[in-house]
Amino acid sequence: MNRSFEDVAVGEELPALSVPVTRTLIVATAIASRDYQDVHHDPSLAVERGSKDVFMNILTTNGLVDRYVTGWAGPAAVVKAIRIRLGAPNHPGDTMVLTGTVAAKHAEDGRVEIAVRGVNALGPHVTGTVVVQLNGRSEGSGA
Repeated sequence: MNRSFEDVAVGEELPALSVPVTRTLIVATAIASRDYQDVHHDPSLAVERGSKDVFMNILTTNGLVDRYVTGWAGPAAVVKAIRIRLGAPNHPGDTMVLTGTVAAKHAEDGRVEIAVRGVNALGPHVTGTVVVQLNGRSEGSGA
């Protein structure tokens, strides 16, 4: 379902999304994004560099944030900007819970700003803002 600009309200909360963080997810998405840093695929080298294990890269986090917001907004939404900041790492065995709130609406061009947060057992993994452009009419309105 596509969200329309008119149907979105500032303060609206997006449904939470739980993302199980597996070793496979961490390694496969690092490789898929061409991030060959050893801390994303080699546990012993990650520990040697001060981590408890391998950890998720920022490109994967960025993609998960995009997926979260576009899953709520619908396939017609156009992502205009993603601004994120990383905090606690995502390690194998963690679950990251993504939440979001509509922070602002811009009627002049149909943009909606979503404040996003992803938290695991250590605390906030990611915080940021996603700006999406939504179409200007309700789906099925015939307008």
